[in-house]
Amino acid sequence: MDIYADVAIVGTGVAGLFAALNLPSDKKIVMITKADVESSDSFLAQGGICVLRDEKDYDSYFEDTMKAGHYENRKESVDIMIRSSREIINDLVGYGVEFEKENGEFAYTKEGAHSKPRILFHEDVTGKEITSKLLLQVKKLENVTIYEYTVMTDIIEENGRCVGIFAENEEGKMRIYAPDTILASGGIGGKYKHSTNFPHLTGDALDISRKHGIRLEHLDYVQIHPTTLYSTKPGRRFLISESVRGEGAVLYNKNKERFVNELLPRDVVTEAIYKEMEKDGTDYVWLSMEHVPKETILKHFPNIYQHCLEEGYDVLKECIPVVPAQHYFMGGIWVDSDSRTSMEHLYAAGETSCNGVHGANRLASNSLLESLVFAKRAAKKIGQEQ
Repeated sequence: MDIYADVAIVGTGVAGLFAALNLPSDKKIVMITKADVESSDSFLAQGGICVLRDEKDYDSYFEDTMKAGHYENRKESVDIMIRSSREIINDLVGYGVEFEKENGEFAYTKEGAHSKPRILFHEDVTGKEITSKLLLQVKKLENVTIYEYTVMTDIIEENGRCVGIFAENEEGKMRIYAPDTILASGGIGGKYKHSTNFPHLTGDALDISRKHGIRLEHLDYVQIHPTTLYSTKPGRRFLISESVRGEGAVLYNKNKERFVNELLPRDVVTEAIYKEMEKDGTDYVWLSMEHVPKETILKHFPNIYQHCLEEGYDVLKECIPVVPAQHYFMGGIWVDSDSRTSMEHLYAAGETSCNGVHGANRLASNSLLESLVFAKRAAKKIGQEQ
C-alpha cells in the first residue's frame, strides 16, 4: 500500500504528538506507532517537567544540567531548552494539561541533583497527564492519520535524502512517502533485562540510521535509574520516582543504615547502590518513606502508593525493596538545534535523538521538556522551509 503525506512521524509519545500539533494545519500528517497509542514511555514519566522559574534561576538550572551531564552537554542545546521552558509550559496549559497548584500558583518540587525546586508535576503521573492531553488534541486534527501496531522497517532514501518510510502491520507492507520525516520512536529499554521502558522499544530507528550512514552519537550513554521496585517477575520494572527522594525518602542497606546522599545525581546513587548490594550480598536495597508526611505520599504519589500496595508493600508502614534498572538513553541519532539529522529532510526528536542537552547523564525531569522543545523546533523548521 502506498500512502502520500506531507510529513511522516514515527512514534506517538510527547515528541511525535507535539510535533504534529506544531506543524502547519494544511499539512497532511501520517503517524505510526509500534503498539497502541498509549504504550509510549512518555505515559510512564512520573516525576515532572522542569521549568525556568525566573531569570535568577537560569545560572543554577544551567549548572545543574551541565553538572549532572558531566559537562559533556552541548551548551547551545541546554540554553535553548531552558530559555524555551516557560513557553512550553504555557503551550501545555493551553492544551488542558493540569499541574499541581497551591493557593492558585504553580507548586514546584525538587529532585536529585537540582539545587532548588523547579519541577512542575501532576501527582506522580505527570507524563500520563501531558501525553494523554496532547493525544486528545492530535485526535481532533483532521489533517492527522494515526496507524497503530505499525512498525517502521526502513526509511526511503533517494539521492541521499529521506523521502518517507517503509512500514508494515497486520494488513501488510506500506510505503509512506513524505517530503519530511520525523523519527520520535523512543528509547532502547527493550534490549535490557531490567528496564523501566516498554519492551517493544528496541532502538529500531538507530539500527535503520546506522544502515544508511546517518550520524549517531554517544551510543554508550545509557542511564540507569537507581530506584525501581524489586521484582522477580518478567517484564517492565516499576519506577519509584526520584521525587520521592526529593521529598525526603532515604535509602538503607540490609542493616537499615543509610549509605548515600539520596539527592546526588542518578549515576552516583546507582553506583553506591550496586556497591552496597555487592558488599551485603543482596539483590536490592531498601527505600524508606518514613520521613515523608502521609498526606504528601497520598497526594503527590498516589500511583506509587497503590502499586506498592498491590505488590504487597505498604509504604506508610514499611520499607520497599528497590534495585537499579535501565531507564533512559542519552545518546541516539545526532541532530542539530533544529532537530535535523545528517540526512536531508529527516528529523529526530525525543529519546531517539541526541541534541546534546543531557550530556553523559540526564538531570531528572529534563526529558519531557527536552522532547517538547526540540519536537516543536523540528515542526517549526519544517513549516518554514516550504
